[in-house]
Amino acid sequence: MAFQDIRKSRRRLSPQETGLLLLALILLAGLLALNIYLARTLPGGEQFFLRWSGARGFLLGDVEPYSSEVAQRTQNLIYGRRAQAGEYPYALNDPFPIVLLYLPLALFSDFAIARGIWMLLSQFALVWLMVSFLRALEWEPPGWLFISLLLCGVFGYYSLIAFGAGTPAVFLAAMFFAALYALRSSADELAGALLCLTFYQWEVSALFVLFLLVFVFLNHRWRVLAGFGMTLTVLLAVSFLAYPGWGLPYLRGVLSDWYRSDALRFGAYASRWFPNVEFSIGQWTATLLGVLVFWEWIQAVNAHFRHIVWTACLSLAVTPLMGFAIFPSNHVVLLPSLFLILMLVWERWTRRRGWLPPLILLAVFLVPFWLYVQFSAGAPRLYADLLIVLPPLASLLGLYWVRWWAVRPPRIWADQLGGRR
Repeated sequence: MAFQDIRKSRRRLSPQETGLLLLALILLAGLLALNIYLARTLPGGEQFFLRWSGARGFLLGDVEPYSSEVAQRTQNLIYGRRAQAGEYPYALNDPFPIVLLYLPLALFSDFAIARGIWMLLSQFALVWLMVSFLRALEWEPPGWLFISLLLCGVFGYYSLIAFGAGTPAVFLAAMFFAALYALRSSADELAGALLCLTFYQWEVSALFVLFLLVFVFLNHRWRVLAGFGMTLTVLLAVSFLAYPGWGLPYLRGVLSDWYRSDALRFGAYASRWFPNVEFSIGQWTATLLGVLVFWEWIQAVNAHFRHIVWTACLSLAVTPLMGFAIFPSNHVVLLPSLFLILMLVWERWTRRRGWLPPLILLAVFLVPFWLYVQFSAGAPRLYADLLIVLPPLASLLGLYWVRWWAVRPPRIWADQLGGRR
């Protein structure tokens, strides 16, 4: 009798639903085929190749994941030779539990197929990040602006190079804000687990992770630490069972990455721009910004969600200026900062919302491509430097431009009667 009830409760898909499902599968297959074609055609993919090569070396047992051979393979991919002094060494510096996450793609012997799948997953993660971020902020832009945001987000310069390089920054950004949503929903254990998965790749996540830890400790949200601890215990147990000796090679990779990336730090760019300055611009910038961002963390501890999101975006914007190696492909994590700025501009300048947000979005979309074209045509190196350093600087200025409206409590009725002129 129960079996018959179960059969009766099943609902067959209607012809329309079947058609939509079939169309979705066709589109998915088409996107995958396109990404694999691009992976075979376009150079790059070095960030993903480094991790894929290390995971595949472990899977086949022929190469130690943290060995110099994996680094040299990546150097040959990006430089066409071994890295010289002053060039980034591309030493694997992810903890082994993270490397294990690449094993499913390491099953593919064809790098182009694995890279194409990674690119497709990155695109889905970026779209999810943008849509969920807008919903979490409770902003419903008109259809034309919503589509413009998504198109600029997916086809912007820094998103395209993130897809091309295969950086994990897209997934890190998705997990950053998923952790914030989990904290907002009191899903503290989940927030802790997500925090554990982002507890690496310091040139992207350092200040964001520290901000969440400050938030957790000052608000006594100890279940976050419980989720973090349980996830870390499981990951470490699995990784040490699979590869007991990964600790020291991993530390060597971290140190190699740190000591050979001086030319990629903000201080190196600033010294090239201002060669006659007698003090270290990079160190002073890191010190002043460190004090500033810590003060903002304290202000946001007991604040409303919008203020917390603003502080999280600020942390991500400041991180590249704190002395870490700067990779343009990691700037995709600054996309939520742009959306937050545009939302606040839309809310506060109601009489200018027809042209001011689109103008900002258009400038953010076009300027990087213009800088790239100018540098490729032989313009001074400053254009290439701006491609690398301008996004965090612009995000920092933009966030402080709208800070007053971001940190204030949600608007009262009197504030909504008329927008700012």
